[in-house]
Amino acid sequence: MIARLLLQNTIFVIAMGALLFASAGTLRWPSAWVFLVTSAVVGPLCGWWLYRIDPGLLAERLRPVIKRDQPGADKAFMIAFMAAILVWLIAIGLDRRAGASHVPLALQALGFVLYLACTLFTMWVFRENSFAAPVVKLQAERAQHVISSGPYAHVRHPMYSGMLMFFTGVPLCLGSWWGLAIAPILVLLIAVRIRIEERTLIAGLSGYADYAVRVRYRLIPGVW
Repeated sequence: MIARLLLQNTIFVIAMGALLFASAGTLRWPSAWVFLVTSAVVGPLCGWWLYRIDPGLLAERLRPVIKRDQPGADKAFMIAFMAAILVWLIAIGLDRRAGASHVPLALQALGFVLYLACTLFTMWVFRENSFAAPVVKLQAERAQHVISSGPYAHVRHPMYSGMLMFFTGVPLCLGSWWGLAIAPILVLLIAVRIRIEERTLIAGLSGYADYAVRVRYRLIPGVW
């Protein structure tokens, strides 16, 4: 499982680097190197930690994001979301090529901190929820039940809340106003995914409807 983790993380980081540098037309991009090297290190470290505390969840996280038993709406979402991520990364690279953005170093540093904060927050989510699979599905074989502790006491989908930090932090870290401008589209797609996921959970997971009444907010406390 660790070998698969290392392989998938390596492919992911190389693919991101290829998109960013190819669209930027240069390898002289220090903040991109910092982001990619950090991703290359943090990914395996987080995966190793998850392997130690919850190997079943790590196995789920390493499975494909499009599966046979996945709702059709979620399959369509994943295709649209991956396409949007590709456009986002290419736009960030093109922004670098055009020299269109001049993000202050302090904001780039803030973006890097947000990226790391997103990672730590996601680890907290994994610690609380052993059923945080990358696809929408009910996990009866793993005795899935409602999780209401930790961040789930405040919002129903805290992993997506953490992604808000990622979508904000990465373009700031890479010095791209273009990437930051596109980020709200990614957030809207996440909102669509939440609707798909909640329909499945309310219909098939015992106690989730009551949990949804107790915890009002899906993504941001006091907002939505």
